[in-house]
Amino acid sequence: MKSFRRHSATVNAGSMADIAFLLLIFFLVTTTISADKGILRQLPPDDCPTGNCSDVIRERNLLRINLNSSQEIFIEDEVVKLEDIQELVKTFVDNNGLSNCDYCKGDKLAESSEHPTEAVISLSHDALTKYHLFISVQDEISKAFYDLRKRYIKETFNKTPEQITDAEFKMVKKAYPFIVSEVMVKRD
Repeated sequence: MKSFRRHSATVNAGSMADIAFLLLIFFLVTTTISADKGILRQLPPDDCPTGNCSDVIRERNLLRINLNSSQEIFIEDEVVKLEDIQELVKTFVDNNGLSNCDYCKGDKLAESSEHPTEAVISLSHDALTKYHLFISVQDEISKAFYDLRKRYIKETFNKTPEQITDAEFKMVKKAYPFIVSEVMVKRD
């Protein structure tokens, strides 16, 4: 009798490297790598916008916003909600405390700013403040200035913000300058 001996089946592995390479190329081409997200801010120029940066800011013209490690928001040592920040900033900036601002609509409160060009927002936070809260507070401050500038554009130029020219925008920025001081975080 004849004995049959089976030979083990072999797989040609010569093209395995080519297949692996093609799969690698496929995944590299089809995968999207998310870009880092950050804050869209333009850094201030080297020179001081007010002329002399060693000038002392009067207490009345300074609105202090503090964020603590418990994720609480304080404005002038009083706890406030995130939703209230926009209106509080608008009231502070547009106060017209000296009654010499012809475009201001403020209540002339003694504890708020003298003029929009003098108003400074001081934003400080704790090292353990959540990034989301910090950005949300900055957004509320930006919205307040946008609303003030939008109203100024409507009353002065009878246009929308999208319709004004660069020269008109410079006038708007001069009327309502966005002066926010971010206090550096102290870490242990």
